[in-house]
Amino acid sequence: MQPIFSNFKNLDALLAIICLLLLLVGLVLIYSTGLNGDRSVFFKQLLYCAGAIFLFFFLAFFDFNSVTKISRYVYLFLVLALLAVLKFGHAVNGSRRWFDLHIFSFQPAELMKIIVVVVLARFFAVRRGEIRDWKNIARSFIYVLIPILLIYREPDLGSAAIIFLAWLGTLFLSNVQKKAFVYIFLLIALISAFSWTFAFKDYQRNRVETFINPQSDPRGRGYNVQQAVIAVGSGGLFGSGLGRGLQSQLKFLPERQTDFIFASAAEEIGFLGTVVILVLYFLMLYRLLIIYRQSRDDLSRFAIAGIFLMFFFQIVINIGMNIGILPVTGIPLPLISYGGSSLLTSSIALGIAEAIAIRSKRLTVGGQLT
Repeated sequence: MQPIFSNFKNLDALLAIICLLLLLVGLVLIYSTGLNGDRSVFFKQLLYCAGAIFLFFFLAFFDFNSVTKISRYVYLFLVLALLAVLKFGHAVNGSRRWFDLHIFSFQPAELMKIIVVVVLARFFAVRRGEIRDWKNIARSFIYVLIPILLIYREPDLGSAAIIFLAWLGTLFLSNVQKKAFVYIFLLIALISAFSWTFAFKDYQRNRVETFINPQSDPRGRGYNVQQAVIAVGSGGLFGSGLGRGLQSQLKFLPERQTDFIFASAAEEIGFLGTVVILVLYFLMLYRLLIIYRQSRDDLSRFAIAGIFLMFFFQIVINIGMNIGILPVTGIPLPLISYGGSSLLTSSIALGIAEAIAIRSKRLTVGGQLT
């Protein structure tokens, strides 16, 4: 590991500032929406944020190659953790996704997202010239299939979808023949049809049906979507003010600090406030693209591509389900939603991005690694 702060001048300061601002927005919203509820949630998130900031800067000055070398062992550990959580995990609303460690809850599926990204980056970089072989495409898919099946069993369809989409996007950016995607999409269609008939649970089918027709059961399975849309619409241009959102403060809006925190934001800080959030996310993704362009090797490019895709799909899916244009999947809003595991994953991903940015700048300026 390079000496801490020895390359501080090469840090992508704009990315770090954007991430800190998003953390601050999340803290403000969690505090506001918890005024008439359990205020301890805010203080827990404050501790999570402190840990996330430390982890971000620690990884930023850590050798990225060392991270990739241990990623396979972490991957195996998390596979075992996913198996264990199905048996010993803490059950919430019929799902076993968390280990209750008393001080905090740990969700292995969240951390698996970024580990899969790193493992795939190493796999594609090592086999850059061989990825056209269907055998290697299948091998790369096995890396994501194992956690997807285990996460689906929890059940957590949203996290499973993020991992699959990250694999698909990374595969597209490799030099695989694009006609291969025709066969992949046909296979996806067949698997989707099979899953809808034989694998999806009733509540998962209900979510899709509710997305298509939210009015079919407004007091039952369509309640969450209806309340979220009402909260978003009631915010208007400037919002009702922090701590004054009726849907949030009166707890009509479910999961107002996690899955539906964007709807809480729209109600309390209005359209202009949510535009600020969207601009911050746009700038964060833009900085990741800049780092991608500046990366000097395939391993770094594939890692940044996977991180970009992970954040992009999480942001789109969460906001989409908050405004009623996508089914509810339980995906948190990165850096803003309450939750230690999600924040841990985001900080690791962004810390890795910063490490790659620092390494790329050192290579560009010095011509070689110092």
